[in-house]
Amino acid sequence: MNKVFGMISLGCDKNRVDGERLLGEVRRHGCPITDDIQQAQVLIVNTCAFLNDARKEAIEAILEGNSHRSGKLEKIVVAGCLPEKFVDELYPALTEGDVFLGVSDCSELFPALERAYAGERVNAVHTGCEGGERVITTPPHLKYLKIADGCCNHCTYCLIPAIRGKYRSYPMEQLIAEAKSLGDTHELVLVAQDTTRYGVDTGENLFVPLLKKLSELDNICHIRLLYCYPEVVTDELIAEVRDNPKIIKYLDIPLQHSEDRVLKLMGRQGTRESYLQLIQKLRREIPGIALRSTFIAGFPTETEEEVEGLKEFLSKARFENCGFFAYSREEGTPAYKLKGQLPARTKQRRVRALYKVQEAIADEYLASFVGKTVRVVCDEVDFARGCFVGRTYFQAYGVDGVTYFTAPHATTGEEYDVVIERTKAGNLIGQAKE
Repeated sequence: MNKVFGMISLGCDKNRVDGERLLGEVRRHGCPITDDIQQAQVLIVNTCAFLNDARKEAIEAILEGNSHRSGKLEKIVVAGCLPEKFVDELYPALTEGDVFLGVSDCSELFPALERAYAGERVNAVHTGCEGGERVITTPPHLKYLKIADGCCNHCTYCLIPAIRGKYRSYPMEQLIAEAKSLGDTHELVLVAQDTTRYGVDTGENLFVPLLKKLSELDNICHIRLLYCYPEVVTDELIAEVRDNPKIIKYLDIPLQHSEDRVLKLMGRQGTRESYLQLIQKLRREIPGIALRSTFIAGFPTETEEEVEGLKEFLSKARFENCGFFAYSREEGTPAYKLKGQLPARTKQRRVRALYKVQEAIADEYLASFVGKTVRVVCDEVDFARGCFVGRTYFQAYGVDGVTYFTAPHATTGEEYDVVIERTKAGNLIGQAKE
């Protein structure tokens, strides 16, 4: 088969890695890959199904892709979380799709396409295995390493265990080999549904040993940690983040709420007090650490008083970066059946109120860097603005703000000392030192 492939990849960075593995299969078979969907003969839509809005976005992408049938497009492959969970409903209804693959069916991409080109519609979900080779879709100096799949936390609002199954750590030797294969990497970003539980499913938490092994690799300059669940941020991990020069002083810790009653309803293991104690400990043990978190607004039965409690919590925690999401009622989750479901307008109003609190905190934090020099890695050139775009240590790729800077010249993947002149819309703006 000699076809031109294109891809639309939706959802989280864990999904991005799955998409990169699918493209790896394409490259392994010697087929060209294009960024221009209009030039693709085979379009892979790598879907997300975490929330209802994500499912709508995926369907819209498939329908939009189908509109290119009048041009060069011949086949559409629907891959990822959406068919993994909903293929029984999806396959008969979504006739625009020619091939359906789950999250771990990379090996079936080409066998299924051969059947599709022979005239079949193919449901190959749960028939294959994960691919090995990846085609990196991020800037070449930044790569993700997915260290596990699935989840065993069973938060009452979440579909992930139903979509991706129980938590499964990838073998350490496999991860080390993959990290080596990525080549020179300025920033390696570790991801999983819960990175801090790496190895627990095999009988022992091996997250810190994994960090030590990855830090020994000469091709890795820095390591960033995402999705660190608070109850597994141990003293051992704190010491490793503090003492290991390769680990960026940044932790993403998804808390989801602060009020004890809501946390219990969510199936979360922490409490308001335990969260505050952890935050205080991290700031005490690792001076200058940047903390990011995410929160859900409008969970069933959440009161106005509990929203005010969450606002107060944000004011005390003073996260450098934060994301807020309106609760999405997902059929098949325990929270779906809870009484006291809130109107969409109430949930959105609460999201806006929380963002307002956090934006004031973030603006104050960013303003503290005006007149100071920060170390920035260059990610790309912004030709429209006539400057370079980079990130300092508290700016994770794709989720936090960026640093815009001017310089006579700059090379992507290289670091520069940038004097910050001002802030704007959650970003830093400055000029590189000569």
